[in-house]
Amino acid sequence: MHVGLNLLFLVPGESGGMEVAARALLPALADAAPGARFTAFVNREAAGEDWGAGIGSVVIPVNATNRIEWVRGEQALLPSAAQRAGCDLVHSLGSTAPARGHFKRVVTIHDVIHRRFPEAHGGIRALGMRALVPLAARRSHRIVADSRATADDLVELLHVRRDKIDVVPLAAAPPRVAPTPQAQLRARLQLGDRELLLTASAKRRHKNLMRLLEAHALLERRPLLVLPGYHTDHEAELQARAAKLRITDDVRFLGWVADADMEGLYAAARAFVFPSLYEGFGLPVLEAMQRGVPVACSGRSALAEVGGDAALLFDAEDPRAIADAVRSILCDDALAERLRTQGRAQAARFSWGASARGCLDVYGRVLGSPVA
Repeated sequence: MHVGLNLLFLVPGESGGMEVAARALLPALADAAPGARFTAFVNREAAGEDWGAGIGSVVIPVNATNRIEWVRGEQALLPSAAQRAGCDLVHSLGSTAPARGHFKRVVTIHDVIHRRFPEAHGGIRALGMRALVPLAARRSHRIVADSRATADDLVELLHVRRDKIDVVPLAAAPPRVAPTPQAQLRARLQLGDRELLLTASAKRRHKNLMRLLEAHALLERRPLLVLPGYHTDHEAELQARAAKLRITDDVRFLGWVADADMEGLYAAARAFVFPSLYEGFGLPVLEAMQRGVPVACSGRSALAEVGGDAALLFDAEDPRAIADAVRSILCDDALAERLRTQGRAQAARFSWGASARGCLDVYGRVLGSPVA
């Protein structure tokens, strides 16, 4: 059985959670089905990447940083390449998928943020998502959703039949590198010796960082709020808001940080807070839990599923509620320890092996025979 994996969306270092999920899932698929053949279809930027033992690759000659080229590659070039490779099925891992091809088609739709928060994507990307995600939903034989919340959104907003959707949760990737030593990390990032409150996301409006800043200003015991994640135009607004709230010295806006530095931040954090208004899954919450960091997060969309009883859930639109949740962790050592213990247990319920087996079950339903 030959399964193609559509990774044309993946520009190394620019794909966020979708990249993290794809890099973890591929080797897990190969481990779970040693008798199957897997081929990753990638763009020029990802050529030469190691996708794991047992995963071959084919380069589609497009520059995926150019959205028009990416769409051309996915819709015009990928179908013929997959046919030449002899793929029985192509699983598209980035919410869009080829609309045709002489092979079965499965797509993972991570979220429908283009419908819930249209401002999250701008320009050509926004137009493309509004057209391409529904097209993928219609033309694929089955759809994989990361959470029940996303499955519900697909039914409500894209009018997908519920019996066409399979929910296959993601998992937290274990640390791949040792954390940067604390003294070195604090000196280089100018963190001083203060206790740290950590969040992790792109600086995009639906991530709700503006309300997080407002909540931070309400804290009497104010740790240093650290915000790693790639830069966007919204960051200037966030910095201006921090200045207006007079908390500039209590906030560090970092760009994209290396894995070792991120592990160092998790190791140093007193608590992790995630106020997002919308997530298809919420990998940062699970990653923080896996590393034993107490978590306070929004109860919106899939976050309640991921956090369960192991996170303090708050109303993401109420800065006082965010502040109350953070304050509780900072001031109640027993609560913080309980969240650490329950968080590790909650994270352990999710594994990439289970995610891979869930995907293989989907392939088997589409192909009419098990993939093993």
